[in-house]
Amino acid sequence: MAEWSAEVTVDRDLAYRLIAGQFEALQPAELRLLPEGWDNTVWLVDRCWVFRFPRREVVIPGIEREMTLLPRLASLLPLPIPRPVFLGRPADGFRWPFLGAALIPGTETADSACSDADRCRLARPLAAFLRALHDGGTAAAVDPAGELPSDPMGRGDMKLRVPRTAERLAEVERLGMWRAPQSVHDVLDAAGGLGTPDPSALVHGDLHIRHLLVDDDCGAAGVIDWTDICRGDPAIDLPLFWSLLPVAGRDEFLDTYGTVTHAQLLRARVLAVFLSATLAVYAHHKGIPNLEREAIAALERTVVD
Repeated sequence: MAEWSAEVTVDRDLAYRLIAGQFEALQPAELRLLPEGWDNTVWLVDRCWVFRFPRREVVIPGIEREMTLLPRLASLLPLPIPRPVFLGRPADGFRWPFLGAALIPGTETADSACSDADRCRLARPLAAFLRALHDGGTAAAVDPAGELPSDPMGRGDMKLRVPRTAERLAEVERLGMWRAPQSVHDVLDAAGGLGTPDPSALVHGDLHIRHLLVDDDCGAAGVIDWTDICRGDPAIDLPLFWSLLPVAGRDEFLDTYGTVTHAQLLRARVLAVFLSATLAVYAHHKGIPNLEREAIAALERTVVD
């Protein structure tokens, strides 16, 4: 079974029963299935509400954290994020919580026509967003008791992430999609010697090319899918510095974001390779050509200094 395979899938009828049965204000007239990820089945309700139903049990703690933390976090950030309004409970044979939030209009970069110049213009708003997210005051306001887990996925742990990245690159090559140049293996070798980072910042935890939405003009529209929100090294959220931005946009990012250490940029680069390769494999198997092309392009951007 593929690692993204669903344990439970909420179809249209079940989505309608769960929503209409628990929220009197909503009697859905229109439900449209949105592109799925690994963790959730997503239904757009009446063109304005996005309901996410877990597909796998492992994500339930993350869904519960989103319910609690995102309403606190939304007003502290300069870009829109989901603000859960409807908090669903298990019912009708569906055994997990679910949530609904107002639609954030936008598309994935894979489905946009963003040029390199457009991507460069994303550098400053993305950096400002991450600077606000990683600010110590944000963590204190959202998680005052320090109860969030510290990097539970091991994204900042290069002893774990480097070999997993090498495995993913081998899979990409085996599928005939892309072959990593020697420079990528040099990056992995260098990152393997990094120590354990400080997990003090509040981080999104899974910020890749699918989770930054853009508008019709390729401006930053919002950041979605916060299931992996946790404490961690800010580097965990910096892969888009490598995988989204052309070289010409990176200085603008750093000018806005502030100080980033060499070790953090190295961790972020490994994560950019890992996440982009993972998305390429996923898109290849699921038959999503736009995402496959964007993921391979992200790998190409990541290898350029």
